[in-house]
Order: sequence, then C-alpha cells, then structure tokens
Amino acid sequence: MEYGDSVQKVLLRKIRKAEQDLMQLKLDYCRFVFGLTHRARVVSGGATYLVLSVDVESMVSTDDGGFIRPSVAGVPSEKPDQTEPVPLGTDWVLEQHNKG
Repeated sequence: MEYGDSVQKVLLRKIRKAEQDLMQLKLDYCRFVFGLTHRARVVSGGATYLVLSVDVESMVSTDDGGFIRPSVAGVPSEKPDQTEPVPLGTDWVLEQHNKG
C-alpha cells in the first residue's frame, strides 16, 4: 500500500501545481488582455472603483477560444479606505484616460 500512497501524494502535488499555474496564467491573461492589475480603475454603473480582487474562476471560454472578462470586486475610488469591497460582477470596463 505504500506505493499507492506515494503515487497519490505525487499526483496530488502535481494537480495542485497545475491549478496554481492555471490561476497565474489566467491572472496574466487578465492583466494583458483586459488591462486589470491590482488597484486598476474600472467603471461600473456609472461609478469608478479600484479593483481589489479578481475571480479567475468566473472566466468562461468564448467560442473564439478566449475568455470572458472576470468578475471583480472593488472599492469606490473616492473612498479607497472602505473596508468592504463591492462585488461588481462582469459588468465593468477599464477606466479610460484621455491622452491629450
């Protein structure tokens, strides 16, 4: 039974490593495709928020092989010290800065 236990431990370690790698890849996708970084400014419902968390599990594959935007949570940009993040879901856009 020692061999079976050993194989199980190795496989579980590999599964956890693959899950961590997948999460990091999805975070990289969010950063490069959607422009999301920690404390990025997004607009949702006419208000601007600072992103505090990104739910990569909410990213679903699209027909063209990409992913839909993830659900995010943030605090109002005018109240960045607010303790409870507001769940914004996927209904947000990255705040655009006019370059002039």
